[in-house]
Amino acid sequence: MKMWMLKASGEVTEFQKRIKIKQWCFLVLLGVSGVVRAQEHHLQKYYPPTDTLVQNKLAQWGDFKFGLLMHWGPYSQWGIVESWSICPEDEGWCERRGPYAQNYFEYKKAYEGLQYTFNPVKFNPEKWASAARDAGMKYMVFTTKHHDGFAMFDTKYSDYKITSPNTPFHTNPRANIAKEVFDAFRKEGLWVGAYFSKPDWHSPYYWDPYFPPMDRNPNYDLEKYPEKWNKFREYTTNQIEELVRDYGKMDLLWLDGGQVQPASPGSGLWKGKVINQDIKMDEIAKMARSYQPGLIVVDRAVEGPNQNYLTPEQQIPSKPLSYPWETCMTMGGSWSYVKNEKYKPIDEIIRNLCLIVSRGGNYLLNIAPSETGEWDSAAYTRLEEIGAWMKVNGEAIYGTEPIEPYSQWNFKAQEWMFTSKLENGNWVVYAILMGNHDLNDKVILDLSVLAKVVGGRMDAILPSDRKVSRCRAQLLGYDVKAENVAVVGEQKFTLPKDLDWKIRKEESVGARGSKIIRPVSYRDMPPALVWRLDFE
Repeated sequence: MKMWMLKASGEVTEFQKRIKIKQWCFLVLLGVSGVVRAQEHHLQKYYPPTDTLVQNKLAQWGDFKFGLLMHWGPYSQWGIVESWSICPEDEGWCERRGPYAQNYFEYKKAYEGLQYTFNPVKFNPEKWASAARDAGMKYMVFTTKHHDGFAMFDTKYSDYKITSPNTPFHTNPRANIAKEVFDAFRKEGLWVGAYFSKPDWHSPYYWDPYFPPMDRNPNYDLEKYPEKWNKFREYTTNQIEELVRDYGKMDLLWLDGGQVQPASPGSGLWKGKVINQDIKMDEIAKMARSYQPGLIVVDRAVEGPNQNYLTPEQQIPSKPLSYPWETCMTMGGSWSYVKNEKYKPIDEIIRNLCLIVSRGGNYLLNIAPSETGEWDSAAYTRLEEIGAWMKVNGEAIYGTEPIEPYSQWNFKAQEWMFTSKLENGNWVVYAILMGNHDLNDKVILDLSVLAKVVGGRMDAILPSDRKVSRCRAQLLGYDVKAENVAVVGEQKFTLPKDLDWKIRKEESVGARGSKIIRPVSYRDMPPALVWRLDFE
């Protein structure tokens, strides 16, 4: 059976060590075929990287578990969906609103005219980076350019950009926004990634102004005008080269717009015929890594060696996947800034984090800055709440692997999720109890399956006749005596009488030096409690 396992000669890389561990974790999920496909995502084959630097970096990334995504551009002034409203497709996410909505060409002109008023004078990336760090985020991906083609960096290949004289912010000493964002997050110890849209609806080499656009794809026949497509390919390569060459240490290149790919069922159509939107991605990846060795390249939704991990969007797989993956998800209801946005409650965010990690994935949580360059105060509050929880329970998240049965419900509607890690030759399991529960109540956990799986993993490391016979359970974050319990059938854990979120609030400091404010949605508990289980 195959995983993302590599049979490389010579020294065993950190990536290969991690894959061996994942073999134990995912064994029951694999069939006889070596082809790995994700029912929850794009039904695509995964191609493991062969570059050892990429392998090792991917293994590190897989341990981070939690990152930040930011969508930002002039469209934040209207509080609308990013880019898609200028795409002439009859889809809900392309709907136009406002005084120009009834005429596509007037609307597009007004949309592109947003550059003349985009002036985010309250832009303060250090504040964002500090809040992300305190929340426990380990990496960040920023939209350097979305599909509309507006560059949030000082590209030399377009005047549709934040540093153009057309944009009032160009006189600001921090006008090169992408550079400022990357620098701020690096200083806080986070990895940085550049989101970059391959399609560019402002480029005359993608949407030729002579023809009206018909959909998200080029509006001309690429076979009839190959020189025009070659100019677009060069333009795209040049902009990506700027990002990987001129903007410091880059860890991820996160490419969107999956229709831009060689002719395949996943590429776009021209009058019912598949378009060969080949930008020579292999050459681009090679070029990018010549400046950034080990760079993780995520060519989203394009099956092949340049999709180093897969990215389910706004969804969480029901079971672990046998390759690297990341769920990208909004904190609110939109990728872009929306006035009076309703953000997900802390309980839901922590549940999503635990559910994703228990399935072996990473959680990329999106927050969108406003037209003035600020985050909503509610976003800061959520990050402070996440940070308070992570300071106590982070060991159950970072560097962990899934373990069967992954989750468990019992008759009292108690929901458990499980993670695990190899520590000093032994497997440690973390049992995460979701939701609010009454103080001094008893919670029930069936340890039978966990004990069996742990025993199998231990035997895989060092074959022996020893069987798992007992378990030591320690509630994290509280001065509670560890319990020794049996591993057969349901076991009861009693919640202490003094279990109260205020204990954690007093121990936690927010991004601005203030104490964490206790969310009104809580009764007496945090969004999840975690027990460390050491099997013997």
